[in-house]
Amino acid sequence: MKKVETTKAPQAIGPYSQGIIVNNMFYSSGQIALTPEGEMVQGDVKEQTHQVFKNLQAVLEAAGASLDTVVKTTVFLKSMDDFAAMNEVYGQYFNEHKPARSCVAVAKLPKDALVEIEVVALVK
Repeated sequence: MKKVETTKAPQAIGPYSQGIIVNNMFYSSGQIALTPEGEMVQGDVKEQTHQVFKNLQAVLEAAGASLDTVVKTTVFLKSMDDFAAMNEVYGQYFNEHKPARSCVAVAKLPKDALVEIEVVALVK
């Protein structure tokens, strides 16, 4: 196993890593709308989802992967009422390539985030 770290995404806020590579697969930790400096993006679920994708792109790049090699995503929403808005932004990042996805509503997310996304990707 190889730990993945980058300063282009927020550092882990607990006892975990930004991601792990096992064989040729990358498993990310969930990303919320923290900037690399650790500041929470204020705003609606669309703004937060864009920041989540910036973070995911950074950890994927550090792992030698990309959004084009993602095979599965898991989306956690604070409210299913935000599904359509999140999905609109999500579709801007996964327009041609459409990985498998699960989406669930949860009672609460770290830092009171509106959305959290984790990915599994093939390392190039």
